Amino acid sequence: MLEKENIYYSDSFYQDITIFIELLKKWGKVHNLSGRLDDISIYENILDSIFPLSFIEDFKSFTDIGTGAGYPGLILAIARRDVKAYLVEPRAKRVAFLNFVKASLNLQNLTILQKRAEDIEELKVDLITSRAVTNTKLLLELTKSMQTSTTSYLFYKGSMLENELEDAKINNYKVVSKKDRNYLYIKG
Repeated sequence: MLEKENIYYSDSFYQDITIFIELLKKWGKVHNLSGRLDDISIYENILDSIFPLSFIEDFKSFTDIGTGAGYPGLILAIARRDVKAYLVEPRAKRVAFLNFVKASLNLQNLTILQKRAEDIEELKVDLITSRAVTNTKLLLELTKSMQTSTTSYLFYKGSMLENELEDAKINNYKVVSKKDRNYLYIKG
């Protein structure tokens, strides 16, 4: 499915994604981790997660706010094992799932934090990501403690983005749209 979008990764990435999908389906049925667990929905979520790697600048570390079942943070950590990844998720059952996937895939680049974004201290990253958590202005406020002067943001947004941009009063950003998704990339 990714090849249809001209996105190519190593065989090990596809092996890891296959294991992730199997685990998500098993855990998802029991723990209600994600709304849709059919193959097409899962592949769409995986593609949605990694598509921005085709247009954002390189980074050495990132944190994903409200990772849930792993979109986009866990998928980005699998795709970019060379970067330090932090997944922030307050719900215990989701954290248990993320830790199980981390151990199953031996993701040594990954740290999972069972916290809320506003409770994170002493973590500075190159990129802050979030998908379907809250509005842009509030996300920027909640993650202030994690940013440096060069930190960039990648927010996976829907149709309300235009209103959010007005409200947040930001500049130096780019919006890339694909289907119903708007990727908001704010350069640090």
